[in-house]
Amino acid sequence: MMRGMNMQQMMKQAKAMQKKMMAEHEELAKQEFIGKAPDDMVTATFTGDNKLVDLKIKQEAVDPDDIDMLQDLVVAAINDGMAKVNDATQQTLGKYTRGMGM
Repeated sequence: MMRGMNMQQMMKQAKAMQKKMMAEHEELAKQEFIGKAPDDMVTATFTGDNKLVDLKIKQEAVDPDDIDMLQDLVVAAINDGMAKVNDATQQTLGKYTRGMGM
């Protein structure tokens, strides 16, 4: 009988933790993260659920004779933004997976 009560309590705690994790995930998704290329020539804005919602390119970054540089700046800004989202996700939700081997 004691074992059944412990299992019920564990299930109740797991449901509460899942509810809290979902709420934190929703809050994270509402946040915006801005990735930047060197000298802020390109900025990429992401939501916390990894959606690119804005991309800005400064006029001086556009050189028709050097498209490779512009491509590199865009990639740098996107990678920076995604890294910021991933870091925030780990800080916010990582506490739920620590010690689980995930």
